[in-house]
This record gives sequence, C-alpha cells and structure tokens, in this order.
Amino acid sequence: MDNVSLWQTILADLQLQVSKVVFQTLISQTSLEALNDKEAVINCNNPMLINLIEKRYQVLIRDTLKQYTQKDLTLSFKAAKKKTNGDHIDGPLFSMRVTPANFLPELGRLNKDYTFANFAVSSTNQMAYAAATAVSKNPGFSYNPLFLYGGTGVGKTHLMQAIGHSVLSKNPKIKIIFCTGEEFTNEIIEAISNKTTTSFKKKYRQTDILLIDDVQFIAGKYSIQEEFFHTFNAVYQAKKQIIITSDRQPEEIDKLEERLRSRFEGGLTIDIGNPDFELRTAILLIKAKQRQVDLPMDAAKLLSANVENTRKLEGLLIRIISEAQTKDIPLDAELVKNVLGKTLRIPVLEKNMQPEEVVKIVAAFYQLKVSQLKSSKRDKIYSLPRQILYYLLRTEIGIGLEQIGDLLGGRDHTTILHGVRKISDLIGQDEKIRGDILGIKNRFSG
Repeated sequence: MDNVSLWQTILADLQLQVSKVVFQTLISQTSLEALNDKEAVINCNNPMLINLIEKRYQVLIRDTLKQYTQKDLTLSFKAAKKKTNGDHIDGPLFSMRVTPANFLPELGRLNKDYTFANFAVSSTNQMAYAAATAVSKNPGFSYNPLFLYGGTGVGKTHLMQAIGHSVLSKNPKIKIIFCTGEEFTNEIIEAISNKTTTSFKKKYRQTDILLIDDVQFIAGKYSIQEEFFHTFNAVYQAKKQIIITSDRQPEEIDKLEERLRSRFEGGLTIDIGNPDFELRTAILLIKAKQRQVDLPMDAAKLLSANVENTRKLEGLLIRIISEAQTKDIPLDAELVKNVLGKTLRIPVLEKNMQPEEVVKIVAAFYQLKVSQLKSSKRDKIYSLPRQILYYLLRTEIGIGLEQIGDLLGGRDHTTILHGVRKISDLIGQDEKIRGDILGIKNRFSG
C-alpha cells in the first residue's frame, strides 16, 4: 500500500474517532509525506494548525497508524509545500505585503484572520463554505452573485473576506472592493456633494470582485438602490464576481426594489445557521490559537455550553485570557466558571466519571431501565435517549466509539458515530434537546 492509499485509510478510520468538526477543521488538513521503519512525516496544509494537531491528536494518529503498519513510529509534523495548480487552498492564505500601485485602498480593510484556514466548518455552515471555496477558485463563473445570509456572528463576513484573501494569494494584482451597505451609501452621498460621481462609478464598476457586507442597509433608499442596481449590472455583465451578505434572505428585506431582489436571487443564496456546540468549541480553539494561547478543551467546552452568541464568546475569551495573564493564574475551567459567575448554566461532566454511571443516570432521566437503553428496539422513546447517551459518552466523558459500542451490547461504531453527529446537530437547534442535556448534566453535578 503506497503512502497516499495508506493515509486515505488512516483518515477514514480517524473520521470515526473524532467529531465531525475536528475532522473537517484539523485532521482532514493532513497528508503523509514519508514513512520508514522509525518515523512518519505528516504534512499539514495550514501551518497554524500544526501545534494544535500535534498536541491534541498526535497519540490518536500514532495509535491508528500503528494498527495498519504494525510499527511504533515517531511522528513529525511539517507545513505542506504550496501547490501551484489551485486544486485546494493552502493556508495561511494572506500575508502582509507591499501594496502595488493599482491596489484599491479597501484591500487594507480585509481582516488578516478572515481566511479559509481559520474558518471552522460544521453542518450549519458547510454548504456556505463549499460555495465560497468554489467561488474563490473560479470567480465570476461558479456562483454569481453569491448571497450569504444569517444572524449576527455566524461567519458571513469571514467567508466573504476569505474569498478575497484566497483570490489575492493567487493573483496579487486583482482589484477587490470590500465595503458595507452603509459605507456604499455614504460614498454615494459624498460623491454627489463633491461632484465626483464619475470617479465613484469608475471605481466600483471596474472592480474584479465586489464584496458588499450588510446590503440590507440600502433598502428603502431610492437613489442608493438606483446606483447599486447599475453598479451590480456593470460588474455582473463584465463577468466579475459579486458577493453579498445580509441578515436575511432577499425576499425578506423590506423596501428592497424588486429588480434588485431578482438580481440577488439570480445566483446562489445560502443560509448560514447559528453555530452548534461543537462548532462554537472549534471556533474558540481557533481564536485562542490566533492569540497564541493554549485553551484547554474542558474550558472551551464549558464556555461553548453556556454562551451561544459567537461575538459574546470571543469577548469572553479575551476577558478570560486577560484575567489569566494579569493575575498570573491558569487558564482553565475553574477560571471560566468564575468569570461566568451566576450566568453559569451548563456544567461539563468530569472525565473520571465512570461510563456505567452515565448510562444509569440517562436511563433514570428518561424513566427507562438500563436494559431498555441497551436494547435493540428502535422506537423513538428508546432511540433518542440512546443517541443522547452516545453523545455524552463520546464528547463529555471522552471514551472511544468501540468502547461505547461494547458498553451498550456490541453496537457498531458507525451507529454510534451517526448518533453523536445527530445530537451535535440538534443541540444547536432543538430547545428540548438542550434542556434534556442540561437536566442530565445537572444530575451528574449533584
């Protein structure tokens, strides 16, 4: 078996051992460069993730590799060499460079952290991520316009700017404009006041990629919508890329002209849902890594379980990091509890808790017998509590899929994985599921 085939097998096995978010964000970024009797050299597409993978998943990768090679190998991780064929996106995708003369001033406004490499993927944003990466590889043709909508802090602006960074990494001379709907409005007003509308039109209509954030702001403003309509048409007809974000889909934007609405809906429109628990945890780990801070997994989980708004999450993370550094105390779950104070709602289960205890308490919570929970009956009265049990054992207690299967009567690990993923998806959407998990966790904490 060659290195490529071997690594594909390893990845398939690892996918069953970690959460979907961890696999997509971290593990899937790796490849096997070299292998001998003593060492395996593993490449990582994103250099920023190397330390995180090495620290948290090295043992898991090494043990899985041993199962297929029958060798006790030392692992070394290194950044993958950039590919020139554009087949996939290597990170980091943006670095500060001297700005060529033909660059527009808006380029300096792209957030250097808003790259694909720093974007955590889960079921709530997977389609938007896939569309954004497709656009970055073939701007103006894949999906034009690309319209992303969703609530505050779901990653709309991040994905939009990630496209800009990706395209710039391949062609530094490309012209990109990024602005908000409010800024577009203010520029038009200023251009009219200063009699510079000609230069305004030239600037916007000759761009290669137009990024408009929070477009809903122009709704109800007739002259602004008139100019935006002509700008949109000019850019679109020149086969240049347009990416738009909003807090709602086009048909729900009040006082938006019908001709603009139809233009927005003429491409690909994608809803980005609120991040689920696993995605919020992944986002926290990435944000901490950007600040060169090692955030323990239990602390990240505790924050994610208690705060659903990602903007608030990042604010709390900054506060916790600051407090740890100022007071010279460990950044751990205890510090998170102290910062959350009376707002602490959902505890994190202790890792040393016995799996059998979890089974008993979940059964008692749903007024079932342990034998019913372990049975093969597929009625919803049994299947949902069973899947919640899978989820708690895997994500909170941290035991493996096969161990969970053995504990519950020899169930197949793919069945366990399906249940874990199902509850991971539901926990961010279903209030009852969240309430049940909170109730179960509170029983563990006494």
